[in-house]
Amino acid sequence: MRNPKKHALAMAVAVSMALPGVAMATNGYFGNGYGIKSKGMAGAGVAMPLDAMDATINPANMVNVGSRIDAGLTWFSPRRNYTTSVPNPQLPPQAFQLVPGTYDSDNEDFWIPNFGWNHMIDDVSSVGITLAGNGGMNTEYSNVPPPFPGGPTGTFYGGTAGVDLMQLATMVSYARKVTEQVSLGITGIYAFARFKATGLGAFGANGFSNDPANLTNNGYDTAGGFGVKVGITGDINDMFSLGASYQSKINMDEFDKYKGLFAEEGDFDIPSTWSLGAKISPAAGHSILLDYQRIDYTDVAAISNPVQNFFNPGCGMPPVRSGCLGGSNGAGFGWEDLNVYRIGYQYDAGNWQARAGFSTNDQAIPESQTMFNIIAPGVVKNHWTAGFTTNVGKSSSLDFSFSYAPSVKITGDHPFAGASQQISIEMEQYELGANYTWRY
Repeated sequence: MRNPKKHALAMAVAVSMALPGVAMATNGYFGNGYGIKSKGMAGAGVAMPLDAMDATINPANMVNVGSRIDAGLTWFSPRRNYTTSVPNPQLPPQAFQLVPGTYDSDNEDFWIPNFGWNHMIDDVSSVGITLAGNGGMNTEYSNVPPPFPGGPTGTFYGGTAGVDLMQLATMVSYARKVTEQVSLGITGIYAFARFKATGLGAFGANGFSNDPANLTNNGYDTAGGFGVKVGITGDINDMFSLGASYQSKINMDEFDKYKGLFAEEGDFDIPSTWSLGAKISPAAGHSILLDYQRIDYTDVAAISNPVQNFFNPGCGMPPVRSGCLGGSNGAGFGWEDLNVYRIGYQYDAGNWQARAGFSTNDQAIPESQTMFNIIAPGVVKNHWTAGFTTNVGKSSSLDFSFSYAPSVKITGDHPFAGASQQISIEMEQYELGANYTWRY
């Protein structure tokens, strides 16, 4: 490890090759923290320097973590299912009733790498590279029987149904201490996304898509886009620090293979976020973190447009087709903006540190949006976390984290059948992460 820049580049390439398997669904589909230390405190860390993953929270903190490489791996296990009630047998065919019963998503185990490199240019400035993944719309329902004897199987009568979304952010950061107390940081972001959908053909067959040929079962499609994140951290005194950061909306290329699914002909941008944080140090070795994050899902029509857009502004005969899947105001997942509140605690004993945390958030998915969110049931609200770091040499250490999000279920009416059929979506999740740090 005599050439840290060469070593960091090699590790970044290795991690980027591994990340396409990412799947995460915590605060909507954003991770509840991206570095293992932050994960141990429920994703908190806006006002506290932690490691080379700080670019994902607040790039201003990168200048305060020293020259280092952080590389880790997280086991992520979301448990998803949906339940549908017995529909009214008198419903007409256009009511699109679903087969009654409870069905589990097949995908429950994912491995998520993380990587960060930070290099001190001098005593007051640093540069860094950070790789982090988002995801969460990774579902696969393959055990659904046909709606009638001899009919097609599947959630939406099209065989195995589900989606797979992965987003990888490559972040290049510059941070600088402008005074002894205040640090600023800026991060350039290139986001790469990969997506596929299966088993949604019934929406095309029933006239609910503007482009049925580019609605489902077209394999993976990719998109890219650029954004920026800025941050500031300030020490008020020895006991109190404040931090803030903002990440711009990232305008992604369209998913051309799915322009009959996502609103605005396949447009699926990454929403803007902003965060505020405070660190309180009541005694030596003790730190309490209080963080707030806002995720602006309403920035993105494909995420926030309600399924009721099928009916208003409408998905009827041309030219009134704007509410159809893929339309200019096409039906989507109906997610609302999300407020996330976090509290974290760290005890630093020198050679080791212990952490704990709790976060809670609003419900992004209203009860009226359960049908389409069968394939993206990001409904968990609370996260309980713990973490631990131990030194394993003069310049290296190991970090561990654990997170549990209790099961949450929401129930709403089938939008095509009204109160004649109920749909519930449910999710709980587990996370276990480990990280190796080398300081140079």
